[in-house]
Amino acid sequence: MNSPLLTDHTLTFLPHRLNRQPVVVHGLTADELWACTGLSALVGLAVGAPIAWIARSVAIAPTTMLIAVAAGIYVGGGLLRRHKRGRPDTWLYRHLQWALCRRFPGLARYLDGAGLIFYSGAWGTRRSQP
Repeated sequence: MNSPLLTDHTLTFLPHRLNRQPVVVHGLTADELWACTGLSALVGLAVGAPIAWIARSVAIAPTTMLIAVAAGIYVGGGLLRRHKRGRPDTWLYRHLQWALCRRFPGLARYLDGAGLIFYSGAWGTRRSQP
């Protein structure tokens, strides 16, 4: 019988899925699902509130919010799944951090952006033969 421990009590395998967030709905993790739901609800409220005010019916605002959340999870899940395909687990969060620090440099110290690389261009390894 093969034991996962060697004689020096080290593991012979590395569990790479141990610290990953599980996929909850439509390719979204729990954090991504909450963000997608919140943004979709805000969009639904922004669209539904004026319509509810014009139609003089309060029920239109929550209905448009519900429809926007369902559409946002479906569309947002598909878009995020397509963008995250083949990338590391933390890519989305680092990409958002990079984009915010690049667009709003004043926020960089609050978003821990000091360690990010903002260089855009060709990188060289200096290992080429002359």
